[in-house]
Amino acid sequence: MNVTRRTALATLAGAVAAPAFAQQSQIAGNVVIYTSNNQQSVQAVTDTAATMLPKVKISTITGGSGQLLRRIEAEAGKTQADVFWSSSPNTLGAFKSLYEPYKSPNANAIPADLIEPGNLWTASNIHVVVAMLNTTQLGGNAKPKTWTDLLDPKWKGKIIIADPANSSTAYTIIWGVKTLFGSDGLKKLAANVTVTSAAATVLRAVAQGEYAIGLTFESNAYAYVAGGQKEIELLYPEDGTFTSPESLVLIKNAPAGEAARKVYDLLLSKEAQITLLEAAFRRPSRTDIDVPKFVKLPNLNTIKVAPIDEAEAAKQRTAFLAEWTAAAGAPK
Repeated sequence: MNVTRRTALATLAGAVAAPAFAQQSQIAGNVVIYTSNNQQSVQAVTDTAATMLPKVKISTITGGSGQLLRRIEAEAGKTQADVFWSSSPNTLGAFKSLYEPYKSPNANAIPADLIEPGNLWTASNIHVVVAMLNTTQLGGNAKPKTWTDLLDPKWKGKIIIADPANSSTAYTIIWGVKTLFGSDGLKKLAANVTVTSAAATVLRAVAQGEYAIGLTFESNAYAYVAGGQKEIELLYPEDGTFTSPESLVLIKNAPAGEAARKVYDLLLSKEAQITLLEAAFRRPSRTDIDVPKFVKLPNLNTIKVAPIDEAEAAKQRTAFLAEWTAAAGAPK
């Protein structure tokens, strides 16, 4: 890495390029974030907040995105969360009544197509779907190169995926597979995979050699490559993979008020997005960050991306999950 996280924070904290934080040192309050992100990501944000929002105390509740959104829904009469961070629009779209519209000043550096038209959510980063391969567990088979390869029955029982009812990652993956290959392709995938109720199990099971292949997001899998686990490789399917913006929302009637909005701003800041890129390999949603300067990930324009309709994925969520469950069975 050419720029360390500490150097980036120190440099950017004093830069005039971040007007949204010019007077934030006096903002105080307790902000509760419900988050589906891992510990490295949470720590990256709290590290940034310690510099940029020193009088704001951030508490986090973690879990799957679907689980947390249903919890926010159950708490609507007595709101507990201030910010939800984060999920894909294909999942967020089913819970719109829970959100407070908010246009962050930091959204000016984010493409318009990554912002919900009514400002109900804004992308904090962009995910790329990959297959996480454990090359010691391929059983003599050639490395798969495409989704078509992964749908081959020879991989039955060797692939693991999270429960799409609780994981927006998994939902993005199965929706993308159906987009490319129709219901027949979805059934072939369902026949090959083990579905786990916890998204973290996908990564751990592949890293420990329990499964040959895990279907996940790039940032999750790359952590094992960066950590030196040489048998782990990332497959970007040559017949097209899927990207999904991961977005955050301000919860309606957020107890922390202005402090909640400042934490929302923080998550869209250049400071936080560089820190998240370095610490947790999250591709920024901002256009003013050059990813290869910070991590060894391919440029997005070198990856074949198949378009998916996030709005339709949200609209069809209930019926589509029922279709998947009928094909794949209940998670283990």
